[in-house]
Amino acid sequence: MFNDFKLMDGRPAYVQVKDYIKELIYKGILRSDQKLPSTREFAALWKLSRNTVITAYRELEDEGLVHSVAGKGSYVSQEVVPAADSARLEWKEMIGDCARTAEKLDLMKHGVRWEKGMISFTSIAPDEKLFDLHNVKRAFLDRMSLEGEILLNYGYAKGYKPLIDYLLRYMETKGVDLAGKDLLVTNGFTEGFDLVLSAMRKTHRRVLCENPTHNTAIKLFKMHGMDIEGISMEDDGVRLGELEQALAEHAFDLAYLIPSYHNPTGIVMSPEKRMEALRLFGEYRIPIIEDGFNEELRYSGSHVAPLIACGGSGNNVVYIGSYSKVLFPGIRVGWVLADRELIDYLESMKRARSIHTSTLDQAVLYQYLHNGNFEKYIKRARNAYKRKYELAVQWCKEHIPYTRLSGDGGLHLFIELNDSLSARGVLDACVRRGVVFTPGDIFHTDGFGSNTFRLGFSRVSEEELEKGIATIGETVRQLMREGF
Repeated sequence: MFNDFKLMDGRPAYVQVKDYIKELIYKGILRSDQKLPSTREFAALWKLSRNTVITAYRELEDEGLVHSVAGKGSYVSQEVVPAADSARLEWKEMIGDCARTAEKLDLMKHGVRWEKGMISFTSIAPDEKLFDLHNVKRAFLDRMSLEGEILLNYGYAKGYKPLIDYLLRYMETKGVDLAGKDLLVTNGFTEGFDLVLSAMRKTHRRVLCENPTHNTAIKLFKMHGMDIEGISMEDDGVRLGELEQALAEHAFDLAYLIPSYHNPTGIVMSPEKRMEALRLFGEYRIPIIEDGFNEELRYSGSHVAPLIACGGSGNNVVYIGSYSKVLFPGIRVGWVLADRELIDYLESMKRARSIHTSTLDQAVLYQYLHNGNFEKYIKRARNAYKRKYELAVQWCKEHIPYTRLSGDGGLHLFIELNDSLSARGVLDACVRRGVVFTPGDIFHTDGFGSNTFRLGFSRVSEEELEKGIATIGETVRQLMREGF
């Protein structure tokens, strides 16, 4: 009976023995009062030390599954009631619109599958080769030595106080007037965005944003049952005339903007357009969700203040920030900076939904930042990404016959092809040659953009960067010759 036991590496042997016998009991293979082989027999059969088996038997006794009888051996204490088949439900019929929308728009399930050996331009995550592991480890050890017991217990819904204070100072250095404002720590940008959408009253169920825009935002808007009106973009941000016309013709619950290194276009909204957009939204009393995407990845020119800073003492901008694109996405920490009254409500929603963001993650991030590592890391990251950015622009100009290329910084470029070409058609042909990228139609709010695509370069080596871009260019030219 016991010949199918196999020992795995990396896990204590006594735990594996315990779990194996436990499984036999729960499956009903070992019955109540059935005698188990002696520890010597098991040790010989499995080529283990007898102490290993003795420890496993003791653990099983502690769990009440086995009992020993002096001079006789060990026996199964109780027979687990065998499972009986319960009702079978048709879960597809029970799934609501929100879940159906999420599944339908899930790019990880329905997008192009990356396979080993492919050159992938789909990611805009940081390059893990740049991660500052030594100082992350040091930050972990520093913080655990100071308050390890506290960090492993429940925390506060609003966030870890030292990190909140750090982030408030950080936002103040960006020119934000903090009077009347407060901050909530979240599990990255996405949770913060979802919390704000959930908190908002949806009188008109209509949102205004740039077109194209962040695909995650589109998904969440649709999951919240909101209609999306996109405003087309120029090289310095949204078309103000189009924005003004939309505001005059329709009522909106909120606006969503990515003014710096926009996703997917990489465009930076000019200071003049920022001020005019603020004026227009203020005139129509519409709150703005500002996505602080990639603000630190500026490769040239001067810093442009975020909308929340441009708004001075006003309170109609809700800023959502994250270090995911510049530091470590695995540490799921983001924040919402907004009017104190809104943050008070968001804190209660956060507590009701997820209790709090991992205190350990927050504390390690705080210590890393407090130790002065961020400034050193971002300088090194900027240099590395700037080189890739410049090479990507250069090689796109050399190899791809595009009609428009945008991207003022960040980790990606956005490319528009001739109107007659389908980016998905190009993608299909490129996949067969081992290259993948993100088609631009998924970022568009109006069903257009079929001739566009996003090129993420952050995690691609320089050699792969040129080879992949050349492959895309060759494919585009071939399809143009064939009349597609």
